[in-house]
Amino acid sequence: MADWTDGILLKVVNVVVYLFFTGSNIYTVAGPAPVYGAGKETYFTPASWVFGLWSVIHLLLLGTIIYQFFEPGKKVIIDGVNWRLPLLIVLNTVYVSVWSRGHYIVAFIFALFVSSAVSHIYYLVKKHHSAENVNDELWIHLPFSLWHGFTTFLIFVTAFEAFGVNAHRHHAGVFTKVFVFLALLFLESTSAAYSFSSPEGDLAGSISIAWSLFAVFDHQRSSAFIHWSALAFAILSTFWIGKALYGLFTRNRSSSGITDSERAPLIGSA
Repeated sequence: MADWTDGILLKVVNVVVYLFFTGSNIYTVAGPAPVYGAGKETYFTPASWVFGLWSVIHLLLLGTIIYQFFEPGKKVIIDGVNWRLPLLIVLNTVYVSVWSRGHYIVAFIFALFVSSAVSHIYYLVKKHHSAENVNDELWIHLPFSLWHGFTTFLIFVTAFEAFGVNAHRHHAGVFTKVFVFLALLFLESTSAAYSFSSPEGDLAGSISIAWSLFAVFDHQRSSAFIHWSALAFAILSTFWIGKALYGLFTRNRSSSGITDSERAPLIGSA
């Protein structure tokens, strides 16, 4: 374990904002007026169980916060990601807060800020800090992949809440159906992009998109076109999950197939 005082200010800030972030979401779920599933009803509103993904992200981030006190974690979280993590957490907390109060236009703006912040971290981690062990995969790559995919979905959820019609008051018109279809198509394409982002793909990113699309399918019952379109794109997204799983399998098999003699340096073996 590295000297835990290295970068102590940022480590403490990460702990504080994580606790605030988690407490805020717990209050949103368990407070006197739970908001998940109780906001504006649109033709893109998902089933409330989709927000259970936040619990997974919070649990993984707890591991991230602990992992920063160890040398491999410090190298990525403190030296690499740096102050981008607390900035992302603060932006996400503000987003959830204004969204839960029904300020959907403001929430949409903050959703874009959150997307920008998490995309920056996602790119930094994927391109410059490849996973060297299981802890890197679990506490660094996995939470930011899920967060990135889920935030992409939430942008569309919030956009329809901010600018779309209320499904309780208006029938789904042609334009609404077209915009929902395009949103579903974009998300499915994003799932495909995750699977082709590297030879092994990004399994977590594809899973977060498929999970979200199935939630839209589950909740949208008033329009058959939207209901079955969501199912079709969700099923297509599971194909990209399969592609990512295959990439992981072939990568692991290739790694395990390397023999000790192949690992040995050439110099000195003569």
